[in-house]
Amino acid sequence: MGISLGLVGLGSFGSAFAPLFKSHPLVDRIALCDREPERVEKFAKDPFYRDKFDRSDAYGSLDEICGSDVDALVIITQPWLHAPQCIQAMEAGKHVYSAVPIISIPDGNEILQWCERLVETCRRTGMRYMLGETTCYRPQAMFCRRKAAEGAFGDFVYCEGEYFHDVDNGCNLREVHRLRTSSRSGREWLEFRKKYQEIGAQNGPMHYPTHSTSGPVWTMNAHAEKVTAYGFRNRTGDPYFDDSAFSNEVALFRMSNASIVRIAEMRETPGTPGGGSEAFRIFGTTGSFSEDRWFGIRRPDPEKIDFGNLPRPEVRSLTPGEMRDPLPEDVRQAFKRAMNPGAEEKDLQDMDFSPTGHGGSHPYLVHEFVDAVSSRRQPAINVWEAARYMAMGVTAHQSALRDGETLDVPDWGDAPE
Repeated sequence: MGISLGLVGLGSFGSAFAPLFKSHPLVDRIALCDREPERVEKFAKDPFYRDKFDRSDAYGSLDEICGSDVDALVIITQPWLHAPQCIQAMEAGKHVYSAVPIISIPDGNEILQWCERLVETCRRTGMRYMLGETTCYRPQAMFCRRKAAEGAFGDFVYCEGEYFHDVDNGCNLREVHRLRTSSRSGREWLEFRKKYQEIGAQNGPMHYPTHSTSGPVWTMNAHAEKVTAYGFRNRTGDPYFDDSAFSNEVALFRMSNASIVRIAEMRETPGTPGGGSEAFRIFGTTGSFSEDRWFGIRRPDPEKIDFGNLPRPEVRSLTPGEMRDPLPEDVRQAFKRAMNPGAEEKDLQDMDFSPTGHGGSHPYLVHEFVDAVSSRRQPAINVWEAARYMAMGVTAHQSALRDGETLDVPDWGDAPE
């Protein structure tokens, strides 16, 4: 069954997702919404969107599009607006896709309150919420979930998740901040954040933990119970960290399945410890995954050990293509058209599908949300799952502020069937 959806927020990140959402075979109609009219006009003039977009479906505010008859909203706006806008949309009867994180504000207690409000709103309204966490659909995460479903890890023992994003590396965070605060919403944030400065709220990288926490949590299907964390404080007086207690934070968690997870969120250190800045490693009793390699071993029967034929571990290096899940063929072809505008149909048939965006995750995120809404099921990264990713980081930051005090991590349970 086809659906209609509205794209809210057409800045650089929202614009990267717009062609994919528009192209999905289960999307019959799209609406466009942005507070800056020139952004909507840019899409309205593009012939690519004409088969699914009519100018009557152009909106200048969230209030307006919430009053429309679309089934769902894709909210890719300023990060401090995500949670309240998603709640407003669900109260208006819309399913929602939210860009990460759930919300970005300096007050950890308030972040947890927003998590609770989102869970309560989903439960009460019956609307579906999905967090667009890219790590969940990187090829490594897909592969690990398949191996976990097979039982190939055995008992989970230890995991590492990390996000090494130095403020001046790659996607420069200073420039991201400048661009965000130069928009109309961004200028409002500069005024709004004064209330947090007045109460002395101190931010930290663990307030945006989802790139590092999501891989282990979703693969193991386990949640954090306790955490101890420490932080490193910037020592140079860098103004980027003015509102932050720490520039780098590391946490150790005890999980509900008795495994141990180490999470590192770094903003002031160049380089990475492994093959990527946004990575995780999972170690079990019979199988482990690290740096795109699978390590497996078949344990001997303890009562029949043959010392002349002891087991040898299997070590297998994997390509992204081997690790990814397949997309439905009609979806794959539709996305190929979106990613290759102007290509002839005959050429598209022979063209390889190379998913793009944060490790190739963007097409998978789009498909998961659209298919979940169309099928009337909970999306994989539902609000109960997303809250677990967020609560780990927020509580870790609170522990670091208390010099490593061990704290209980809140949890709102599993998604309803």
